[in-house]
Amino acid sequence: MFRDVSACNTYNYGDALYWDARYIQEANCGSFDWYQRYSALRPFIRKYISPNSRVLMVGCGNAVISEDMVKDGFEDIMNIDISSVAIEMMRKKHEHISLRSYPDMQMDVRDMSLFPDDSFDSIIDKGTLDSLMCGTDAPISASQMLGEVSRLLKPGGVYMLITYGDPTVRMPHINRPVYNWKIELYIIPRPGFQRPSGPTSLKSLLEPVPITEKGLLPADYVLEDPDSHFIYVCRKIDEPIDLSDKSASPLTDDAIQR
Repeated sequence: MFRDVSACNTYNYGDALYWDARYIQEANCGSFDWYQRYSALRPFIRKYISPNSRVLMVGCGNAVISEDMVKDGFEDIMNIDISSVAIEMMRKKHEHISLRSYPDMQMDVRDMSLFPDDSFDSIIDKGTLDSLMCGTDAPISASQMLGEVSRLLKPGGVYMLITYGDPTVRMPHINRPVYNWKIELYIIPRPGFQRPSGPTSLKSLLEPVPITEKGLLPADYVLEDPDSHFIYVCRKIDEPIDLSDKSASPLTDDAIQR
């Protein structure tokens, strides 16, 4: 439950001022998508998110994933980011497009009180939780953000987290009964990784990875790419969990098996 010290540098990625300065400095560098492009994420997004869903893209930055999703048939995407500079850039970029497709709004994911409960069918996070985990008061910030994500999701809705964080550093934050999530895990190699030939190359990336009852990878599990990215699909289950039951967990039996 600590800050991601090993993955962070001296920058405070949870600070709006850092991102404002960065987007101003890189204004002429074009868009940038963290971790994975939509083409790699499309099978997972299509599997869990309906094109007519109301989608919230947290920490949108100046990425093109929302544009790619709209081109692929998604109809209603709300982009938010802590950086007012990034949002202004996106608004200018999207001014000729229907606002219902992807309106842009400056907002801190730790306080999304502008939105009422159960506002979204799906929430996509590509690196935003990671940024908070590299900031000050990381555990508190993560808890605030994830609490808001859970509040905004409709019952049955999906929070899709794309992150560098393996289960040892992400499950302690997301695998909490208070969020009422059933979690499935997928692992995909970083862009450009060359998979080895042989039987392991046939392993389907679209198959959920087995995890233990504690939400961790089995001890004998070997990552093909040591720098893989992890996709946590967190579905908000309809019935509330009894928090007085210490055995309660958002992971069910079918979520911890292949």
